[in-house]
This record gives sequence, structure tokens and C-alpha cells, in this order.
Amino acid sequence: MENETQIKKRKLQITTMEVTGEIFVVPFFGQGHLFPAMELCKNISAHNFNVTLIIPSHLSSSIPSTFSNHSPLIHVTDISVTASPPPETADEPGSEKEVQSSGRRGNPLQEQNLQMGKGIKSFLSTRSGVRPTCVVIDNMMSWCKEIFVDHEIPVVSFSTSGATASAMGYGMWKAEVENMKPGEIREIPGLPKEMSVAFSDLSRGQRVRPQRRSRPPGDHAKPDGHTGPPNRMRPHGPRGGGGGGGSAGPGQKPRWVDEVKGSVALLINTCENLEHVFIEYMAEQTKLPVWGVGPLLPEQFWKSAGELLHDHEMRSNHKSNYTEDEVVQWLELKPHGSVIYISFGSEVGPSIEEYKELAKALEESEQSFIWVIQPGSGKSGIPRSFLGAAAITDDSEEEEGYYPEGLDVAVGNRGLIITGWAPQLLILSHPSTGGFLSHCGWNSTVEAIGRGVPILGWPIRGDQFDNAKLVAYHLKIGFVMSRGDSDDVRPGKFKKDDIAAGIEKLMSDEKVHKQVKELSKEFEGGFPASSVKALGAFVEFVRQKAT
Repeated sequence: MENETQIKKRKLQITTMEVTGEIFVVPFFGQGHLFPAMELCKNISAHNFNVTLIIPSHLSSSIPSTFSNHSPLIHVTDISVTASPPPETADEPGSEKEVQSSGRRGNPLQEQNLQMGKGIKSFLSTRSGVRPTCVVIDNMMSWCKEIFVDHEIPVVSFSTSGATASAMGYGMWKAEVENMKPGEIREIPGLPKEMSVAFSDLSRGQRVRPQRRSRPPGDHAKPDGHTGPPNRMRPHGPRGGGGGGGSAGPGQKPRWVDEVKGSVALLINTCENLEHVFIEYMAEQTKLPVWGVGPLLPEQFWKSAGELLHDHEMRSNHKSNYTEDEVVQWLELKPHGSVIYISFGSEVGPSIEEYKELAKALEESEQSFIWVIQPGSGKSGIPRSFLGAAAITDDSEEEEGYYPEGLDVAVGNRGLIITGWAPQLLILSHPSTGGFLSHCGWNSTVEAIGRGVPILGWPIRGDQFDNAKLVAYHLKIGFVMSRGDSDDVRPGKFKKDDIAAGIEKLMSDEKVHKQVKELSKEFEGGFPASSVKALGAFVEFVRQKAT
């Protein structure tokens, strides 16, 4: 960490340089979208651009003070948004009760986006003709693109996920995989053979981003003066939320194809070392400049290879039943590489039935583990963290979701069950951690790769399936959860024996451990050189377009 003198010196150096323009950045609401957007802001400011992060007001608490202190060129604009409590939903995603409930009560994210649209228009109207060089918009916020286009501001699309999911979605669409027959395997022209599509992939669960529905281009302004994405945000699937690159179903047109229309370029949160062939494929198909500018992880991540990371130094701390020091103390008592870390992120997760099977597998094994359980685990609907403080009610039972009662007593010191926020970077960087059971969200995937931890993928929806295939079949640094001795990797209904077998395979396979350690060495020198070059090319591109 920099001391106060070093920070002042860096700021003085920056203020003596000529500012070459301003770039807006508009992230989606989840942490998996906000954190990469913040890192992108830092990297852009290093090229002497003012950068303004535009967020709904309830996200302010998720932004640490160190963010704005990083550079005098970084600014945050809060759009006032008043959230509503989320609609009641059934325990099991997709149930009749859930569908009826969501249809009857509407979606609070829709109202939130209406307010965001109005706020963005108001913000732009106060700038007195001062136009930024461009705006970088998260694909999940593509509904607001037309607002900026109306102000003649060039739009750059931004995917916080990797390139694989977007490329696979497009390739499956063009390969017309919906016509596949049982038992058939179809290669995708232009993509690696090991990423071929099996017939079973067609029934692997929704690839759709649950809250959103398509709408006609230019539909951001309504006769009644409302702005935003009317009728296109609906909860469906575990905990709502979404990952980039999804489509309305395997073989259907990916949503990102329409989302990038009218954009002048595409930025992807990845690098050449991980996804070179997928980045090139995206550039070829979109006919746009496509740059891999990630992985957009905290600066300290790249400067501390081989060292123990401390999350509180990089990210806002949230409620948890264990402090970072207590987690470290527990890990210090475990042998090297003996602990499996289990976390499904803040937006998605298995059903309550599947969580119970996971608890049984852990209780009956001898495996040491850290299991992170988020608020609302096993529940359907939109994560309340998306909706701000107004969404928090006294209905604590629903928000708490599943908890493995009695497991902590049964396993004793062999397991650590963390409820709420967990120091994931610390856990992944500790030498006692030897595996990661993950939903394969992109940020979690690259954090594990960067610290040389192999992955057992349990994808739930969207891009996570393609990320899991990338991990297991292309990079060969882990496995995908399967049933028994078969290759059936479709989502849901995994039993305790499947889970136990998957964990045993991951923790004992020396080949994947060696492979991920070799891959992690690519990042020991710091932020990937290819991404540094790509960021330079991007800022030069938008600078030229502004002249």
C-alpha cells in the first residue's frame, strides 16, 4: 500500500501533465460489474484522461475512499435512485408461484433503471455543451446507450465477462446448434475443437440474463417522459443478476449482437494469454476494434505475486461473521494445498436442495474447507444488494436463505463457514488453499488463475457454462461438476456423491495443479503486457475520433 507521501507525489505528477479528454464509465449494479469498472477507470486515468464513474446512489457505499484518492483525474457521479423492496418469490426458481409473483408485482430493477435514465439525462444537461471523448457502457446497461447517442457522445461497449462466452454464443448461433441430434457433437468454425458443442449443452440451463428482455432500438424515451428500459427487466432464475455474453438460448442470436450495435469499439475484461483466439474471433465477427483490457483486478493483485493479499485494503468491507485475521489464523493451521474454497458469488447459486447435498458431502468427507454462504442463498429473485438500502426489510428469514444448521459442530475445526462477505483474494492467495469450487463467474475465475488455484466448476447460468468449459477443456486447469462416472455436466440436481467425487478429483489431480501453477506464472510480472498495449491503443483510438 502507498503511504500518504507517495500518494501526494503521484497526484502532483499527474496534475502537471496535460489532460487529453474525459471518458464516462457506466457500470451495472453487481459487484462483479462494479469492481472491474473501477479498475478500468484507474487504468484510463493513467493515460491522462479525466474519468467519471456514473453510478446509482446506493452503490456509493461499495466504493472505497482509495478509489477517488488514486488520482485527481477520477471522479464519481451519483445518480439519485430510490429503491423498492424486491418482489416475493418462491424458494425454487422457475416455479409457478415465482412466475405468477414476478408477473403480478413487477420488477424493482425496472423502476431503478427508469430513475437512472432520468438522472443521466439530467446530469448531461448540466454540462453546458462540454462533451466527453466517449462513454464506456457495461453491456448490461446497454438500454441507456441511446441517451448518450442523443448527445452525440461516442459509445464503447464493455463486457465484464471474458471473450469465450460471447464468442461461443455467437458461434453456436451461426452453427445452428438448435438442429443438433442426440449424441451429436458439433465444432464451431473459427473456435478451438475442444470447445465443440455437445447435444447435452443445449439443455444446460438458460444462457439468458434473467432480468432483461429485448426492446426495439430507440425505445429509451417514452411519450410520458419516462426514460430507461420499460418492460425489459424481469427476475428469473436463482437470485437474478447476470453475466455477460449470454443469449436467449443455445443456438439463438446472442443479446450482445444488438447491444454493441452503434458502438465504436468493444472492451473485454480479459487478456491475450487467456483468450487470444476468442478475442480475435470477436473482432472478426463484429468488424469492430476489440481489445482485451484485463483482467481488471485490483492493482495490488498484480504487484504482490506470491504474497498474501488483504481484501480490506482494496475493497469495501461488508458484514461477515469472521474477520480477515480470523480467516488467516484458521488457514495457518492447515497443511499446504489442503483446503478447498467454496463460493458461488453474490448473484447466483444452487437451489436449497442442492445446498443440502453439498452440506452432506462436506460432513461425510475428511476434506478441510471454507464455505462462503451469501445472504439469500438458495432463494430466487433479485439480490437485494442491487436495490440499495431501501430494499432491506425486516423479513430477515428470506434474505438469510439457506444455512447448513449443525454442520459447523459436526465438522469442528475442519471447516470454516463464512456468512456474508468473505476475503476471497486473501483465501485464494494463501498457500493452504488447494482448490476452488466455483460457479465460474469471470472475476472469480481469473482471481483463481492469477493465484494458481485449480477450479471445480459448478456453473449455474449464462456465461458461467462457457467459462467452465474454458477452464476444464481449453486451459485444462480444472474440471466441471458431473454426475457419477458420466460426462453429464448439465446444471442442477447434483447429489452428495457427485459433489464429493468432484472435490476429491480436483484436490488429488497433480496435472491440473501443475498446469494452473504454470499459467499463473504468466501474471507474475504484473498486469498483462498485452492489456497495457490494448489500453494504449484504445485511448489513442478514441482520442483520434474526438479530433
